[in-house]
Amino acid sequence: MITTKKTLLIAMLAAQFPMSSAWAADTNASTSTSLQSLQEQINELQARLNKTEKTAEQASDKASQAKVAATKASDDASSFEFHAYARAGLLMNNHGYGAATGDGKVIGTGPYMTAAGALGAPVGRLGLEDDNYVETDLIHKSVADNGTKSLYKIMIADGNRSSNDWTSSESQLNVRQVYTELSDISSFTGAFKNAKVWAGKRFDRDNFDIHFFDSDIVFLSGTGAGIYDVQLGNNWKSNFSIYGRDFGTDTSSNNIKNYIATMNNHIGPWQFMVSGMTSPKNDQRASTASSPTTRANSGIHTLFAYHGGSFYGLAKGFSKTGILMGQGLGAELKRIGADGNLNDKAKAVRLFSFGVANLNDTWKVAPAFMAEYSKDRIKTGDEFKWASLNVRLSEAFTDNFEMVYEGSYQYMDLNNGTSSANGNFYKATIAPTLKMSTAGGFFARPELRFAVSYVNWSKELDNYTISLDNTAKPMGSGGRTLFALQMETWF
Repeated sequence: MITTKKTLLIAMLAAQFPMSSAWAADTNASTSTSLQSLQEQINELQARLNKTEKTAEQASDKASQAKVAATKASDDASSFEFHAYARAGLLMNNHGYGAATGDGKVIGTGPYMTAAGALGAPVGRLGLEDDNYVETDLIHKSVADNGTKSLYKIMIADGNRSSNDWTSSESQLNVRQVYTELSDISSFTGAFKNAKVWAGKRFDRDNFDIHFFDSDIVFLSGTGAGIYDVQLGNNWKSNFSIYGRDFGTDTSSNNIKNYIATMNNHIGPWQFMVSGMTSPKNDQRASTASSPTTRANSGIHTLFAYHGGSFYGLAKGFSKTGILMGQGLGAELKRIGADGNLNDKAKAVRLFSFGVANLNDTWKVAPAFMAEYSKDRIKTGDEFKWASLNVRLSEAFTDNFEMVYEGSYQYMDLNNGTSSANGNFYKATIAPTLKMSTAGGFFARPELRFAVSYVNWSKELDNYTISLDNTAKPMGSGGRTLFALQMETWF
């Protein structure tokens, strides 16, 4: 627009003073001087217009930059996120029954299908899951003028085993998490400068699991408050929290609470976590068939672990190894403080190790091991031993197709004081898998799978599975084939 106006102005001035050769020949020196003065004015006007045009362009550029900065600031100040996990599939055995291992006796399959499953003993999950499960996370983030950040999160979850499209009567829809967290708190200094403070109902941030078993190593959750990332040393960060959980009611119909105080330390790749818990009225709950002689009113739980940045120092990948120990209410080693039926003398110890390695562009391997020994768990004199080993392999054939192989073995020697179960469980699975990119390895999702599994167990376990309340359910004999169709995704 400015350039157009400049051109028009010069043209108009030029039109007022035509410069024909005849007229120029008759002009005197005074006229020449006037023309020279006019030319100087035109040049000055051109310079001013050029300067004005440049200033306008610079202003326009600054306005555009300010708009981008304002948009970015707005995005930084407030944002929404959507995350999810889901799995759904169909499972049948070679007799055409649903999720059954016996002759039509549906007892359910899955990572905890064995006699030791009630104690938290898993087997490899691939090809055994028949449930439909979904988690949905909604997150809102905001930033104050002083730089303090906030995060609000709600998780909604549901799960069932029906294959129907409408399952409202079987729904277990639940709000599993709802909490708020503050970080980059402007008034915090020193050891608390980078700390995060939270309150609400949540899963602890530093829970971790063995995906191939569908088993957490530790699962600390409930309603409470805490602080993460307190810097106690150059390479030492600690988390502190207090959680509350409900065990039920006593004879006066009062809620029985279990309060769990935790200190979780990370020193380089090492982790040391200790949790103490108290539930003063837990022994006053109404007795049941599974209740111990004396329910525990307190307990302690510890974890010592090493988080490796490679596959046991042998290949590219990662590995995690550690030991858990617990007493009283802390003898439930995975779900910290979640079992109120433990004997006051209960003791347990668990070992774990797992890792993932990229052997080359085609092959990846992920072994996993867990073993536990516990005694006086439910009542004085009971004793439980189990160990699970699982190996998953993947072989990439194209950018989108791979074969996944999984083998599982579990040993169990279980005695609840009334009955016992002793023997071995075996599983072998092959699963052609379609995915967006095989370069992402074991944890790239979504995956669409067809799986065939063979499961078998010792004859000593035929038609029998032990449970902690002295009851047994028929399991059928081993030597079964299972067929599965499944999708799994997360983002």
